[in-house]
Amino acid sequence: MNASIPPFLQFENVTVFHGEKKVLDSLSVTLSPGENVAILGPNGAGKSTFIRTIMREFYPVLDSGPVTFRICGKDTWDVFELRSAFGIVSNDLQYAFMRDITGREVILSGFFSSIGLFNRDITPEMSRKADEISAFLDIEDLGGRPMTEMSSGESRRFLIGRAMVHDPRVLILDEPTNSLDLQALHTFRQTIRKIARNGTTIVLITHNLPDIIPEIKRVILMKDGKIVGDGPKEELLADDPVGRLFDVPVHVRQEDGYYYATGY
Repeated sequence: MNASIPPFLQFENVTVFHGEKKVLDSLSVTLSPGENVAILGPNGAGKSTFIRTIMREFYPVLDSGPVTFRICGKDTWDVFELRSAFGIVSNDLQYAFMRDITGREVILSGFFSSIGLFNRDITPEMSRKADEISAFLDIEDLGGRPMTEMSSGESRRFLIGRAMVHDPRVLILDEPTNSLDLQALHTFRQTIRKIARNGTTIVLITHNLPDIIPEIKRVILMKDGKIVGDGPKEELLADDPVGRLFDVPVHVRQEDGYYYATGY
């Protein structure tokens, strides 16, 4: 890594409350450009809150000492500028787009951070970019179809396209494989692998081990709002760490670069 390029994320002692509940507890983590990372943990571990904190939807409080809350070397950000630097795909976003909007309109809406276009002026540059993304994701033939007529896997790829319009430094995928069947899951994984190999940093939030593509080398384990493990996936995707994380006895096996848990 170039020492002149700051980490894209630096958290020290980051604590976040949602109402009276502490949902992140003194998180300290640094993520570097080009470092593909999976954040693994059970439901309710604080994974999605962690991402919403990165995006400045939540803010840390002083709880256990000085707090560092820095993105790409900066302590303060314009929220719209920040959301251009990070592309996000989530189930909440997919639900928001389940309406009579074509796939191409979904991609173009990324230029405006909107749900649909609402008579926005589309420039030739925007159209060219949408065409490039559609070709890269192999979804050109689906661009005229409404999202309501697509499968979950097809619509998920258009949301990825929407997230890519500003050439984000980091693509954040929050529980991205929910509701995908086996064929859609295979296509989705191949898509994310292609994006990672093309140079975009991937941050994957999941509770499913097989979501962790081979290009991801580092895994962060989260439980009860805390980081309980952080390191190479070969060390953390093993029987004992995964069993403790999910409170079940498991056997973890590796096959063709993917990891699977059985025995629970």
